[in-house]
Amino acid sequence: MGKFSKYKLTTERNKAKIIQTAQTLFNEKGVSQVSLKEIAKYSRVSQASIYNYYGSKESVVVECAKIVMEDTLNKAIEILDMNIRYLDKLNMALSLCTEGFSKEISQHFSKKALQDKTLVRLLVDNLQEVKNEVYIQYIELGKQENHIDKHIPTEIYLSFINAISTMGSDITINNNLEENTKYIHKLLLYGLLGK
Repeated sequence: MGKFSKYKLTTERNKAKIIQTAQTLFNEKGVSQVSLKEIAKYSRVSQASIYNYYGSKESVVVECAKIVMEDTLNKAIEILDMNIRYLDKLNMALSLCTEGFSKEISQHFSKKALQDKTLVRLLVDNLQEVKNEVYIQYIELGKQENHIDKHIPTEIYLSFINAISTMGSDITINNNLEENTKYIHKLLLYGLLGK
């Protein structure tokens, strides 16, 4: 094994230890109560290396969030290749994104950790970025298959979807977020006068 390969292997191992340690500490204490110094101590990776790999604690949180959401993201992309109607693909993807991401986050972060406003802000911001990657693929497929208007720029569709998503995250009527989210998805797909 060459010198470069050993360095790369060490780097990947260190990154994995950092993220695993960070997830554990964030889950126990929340983001605000964990320092990079503490992550370095428990991961046994120097603080300088953590800064070299990630640059900041926020970047470590973002990387943790990406790992948490990876499985759901992959499933949403797999739906694109299924031999079903476009509208069924959208319904499946919307349900998956709502339920899947919520499930993944609740499995990796404790209720105490999710009370940390810094963690929640970083998760929401990163989640939206990840969702946008998936939305773009669905929008482009819809244009290719003539299900949605090709003349409307993809950025406008994204802005509309994000506006609906932002609004949807604020509703907690009757504390039934899951059911209310389904109603929002129905309005998104069918409009006010739809099915």
